Amino acid sequence: MKSTIKKEIQEGFQERLDYDELMNCMRCGFCLPTCPTYGQTNRYEAASPRGRIALMKGVVDGLIEPDESVEEQLNLCLGCRACEPVCPSGVKYGHLLEEARDIIQQKKKHSIPVRVLRHIVFDQLFPHKERLKKMHHFLSYYQKSGLQKFVQKSHLLNIMPGNLAMMEKILPVIADKMELKQRSSILPAKGTTSRRVAFFTGCLMDTMFLHTNNATIELLRLAGCDVVIPEQQACCGALHAHGGEKQMAKKLAKQNIKAFESLDVDDIVLNAGGCGALLVEYDHLLKDEVEWKDRAEAFAHKIKDFSEILVELGFIEKNLSLSEQIITYQDSCHLRNVMKTARAPRLLIQAIKGTTYKEMEEADHCCGSAGIYNLVEQKMSMQILDYKMEKVKSVNAHTIATANPGCLLQMKLGIVREGLEKSVRAVHLADLLLEAVHE
Repeated sequence: MKSTIKKEIQEGFQERLDYDELMNCMRCGFCLPTCPTYGQTNRYEAASPRGRIALMKGVVDGLIEPDESVEEQLNLCLGCRACEPVCPSGVKYGHLLEEARDIIQQKKKHSIPVRVLRHIVFDQLFPHKERLKKMHHFLSYYQKSGLQKFVQKSHLLNIMPGNLAMMEKILPVIADKMELKQRSSILPAKGTTSRRVAFFTGCLMDTMFLHTNNATIELLRLAGCDVVIPEQQACCGALHAHGGEKQMAKKLAKQNIKAFESLDVDDIVLNAGGCGALLVEYDHLLKDEVEWKDRAEAFAHKIKDFSEILVELGFIEKNLSLSEQIITYQDSCHLRNVMKTARAPRLLIQAIKGTTYKEMEEADHCCGSAGIYNLVEQKMSMQILDYKMEKVKSVNAHTIATANPGCLLQMKLGIVREGLEKSVRAVHLADLLLEAVHE
């Protein structure tokens, strides 16, 4: 990294990082046992929240050069934010990490292939729903035409780097074109209306995981919700915010606020913890923009996970049952640590008659998915996943439920890696609950 770029990064840290927040870290070490990378690196201090804050502060104070080693440690962090609930000083580590990554990404000079890839992913794909739908149509054709079976039998995917061949096997069943077009934008409650909610569809959730979105909407209607789905909503921007593309994250946030703020609804509901963690912090994302700050705060105040709504409306009293099986729950880090939702999913699972719920040891420990972390930091991701699967096997679970698409795919990957496909399944909580409904 050139000295001029290092100087620009240091100046960016000095201008944009909240020094009071950096100073709030008392170096007490309460965060250390909660940090997945600290545990997997034999307690290497720089791979902990406390250590990374020290690195950031060192750069600001001019004591540490913002070189590749600093960037590597910041990138190695999963951003699970498990350190925040246990911090006695209430340090907003996630905000510091997000800001530091954005400064580095905006200042450093990427190679041409990396620049092209980032442009395609961050600028040309995720902000555009129609382009995501085209990708979805291709995946649907790939699965339903027989091409997927041919590719798998030919072992062509074995030449792909890393776990890509294995990840191809765990793709969800993709909905076809007609299913994408069939849903209405206003769906009335089934029975007495208790609440009017807006549904945040997300980007991948409304294409690759369309069946799960539809299951969530059905559950909300069964619970007594009129569901409104605004057409102008966009990607939440989490991938951008965590990947050093904060300006695009702000642009998407503004689009979503405009899409939802005129609706007369009690709550804005979603089923993906990773999205929810950014949506509920739009007020922080837009805190420096006078025109948007109050609007963002009003938006964030209405964000709720679907499991919270179902519990509030007494869904656990419904006739829920499944065949005999042991179910465990893997927390979505962002759902638990940022949205503070951990109890509701467990109450819903425990309400399913005929099943046994077993709490997994360290269910709140990250699974290693973390957006695209399992692609860009594959070695560490797989170490964390292997650790997680040991906990899964210890409860002899037949079903692993989770509430975030990335976690779901990661747990499916863990099942394949352990050769447990015939005895264990991973499902989204919404799909599990709808499967258990008996009207």
